[in-house]
Amino acid sequence: MGSPLLGSCRLAVYLAWTALLIPIQAVAVWARLGFVRDRLPLLYHRACCRIVGLDLEVEGARSTVRPTLFISNHSSYLDIMVLGALIEGSFVAKTEVGTWPLFGLLAKLQRSVFVDRRARNADRDRNEVRERLEARDNLILFPEGTSSDGNRTLPFKTALFAVASMEVDGKPIQLQPVSVTATRLDGIPLGRALRPCYAWYGDMDLAPHLWEMVKLGRLRVSVRFHPPVALEGFAGRKALADHCWRTIAGGVADANAGVGARIESASRS
Repeated sequence: MGSPLLGSCRLAVYLAWTALLIPIQAVAVWARLGFVRDRLPLLYHRACCRIVGLDLEVEGARSTVRPTLFISNHSSYLDIMVLGALIEGSFVAKTEVGTWPLFGLLAKLQRSVFVDRRARNADRDRNEVRERLEARDNLILFPEGTSSDGNRTLPFKTALFAVASMEVDGKPIQLQPVSVTATRLDGIPLGRALRPCYAWYGDMDLAPHLWEMVKLGRLRVSVRFHPPVALEGFAGRKALADHCWRTIAGGVADANAGVGARIESASRS
């Protein structure tokens, strides 16, 4: 399925672009060059979206408050590229992501926060997330804890919302729910049968999935920024997590049904 020639060209350009920017970002992180360190990943991911054939469809206003904790559903490693093209921030990722070839290095260069899902390390991980938010770094969190098939949104892990109770400069942390949904391939609605062209989940191997994806045409991905919220507007952490889940799950359902959203390029500022 797809064109091997197209796939080979896309991978070659992607690897060349990545190899060009890795040393620049490494120096920016090492030298703490804030502007370059924080903005270069945006440029990188926007170009990567174009290279691999992702057209972003954006609805709603992205929060400009720093820090903001962006809460998103998760169905693919491609979510990193999509959200990285739109949000100046770092990801909260599972510890094992840091060990992946190439992608682990890229995650470290974007200053991802790696968390261990085992309970004994919960306090340490929570403190690291707090420190980054106190430094006014935007963070992007996938509270499902794993990737889904893209047809539904898995339940959120309430424990990951523990940092929602913290304040920066006397103000509560702002959270913004974000829905990410792959909707069309070359203008054709994906549906359940074609959604695995984007979704990567279960026991799928990454390399074969990536190869099949880059051989295809252009995938349209809907991104909806929902109204920001804070813990003070809810009875507690669970109520906040439930609200975010309902909001994001509704956005995914709407996108799958073809409701709303306007096309924008990955160059959105």
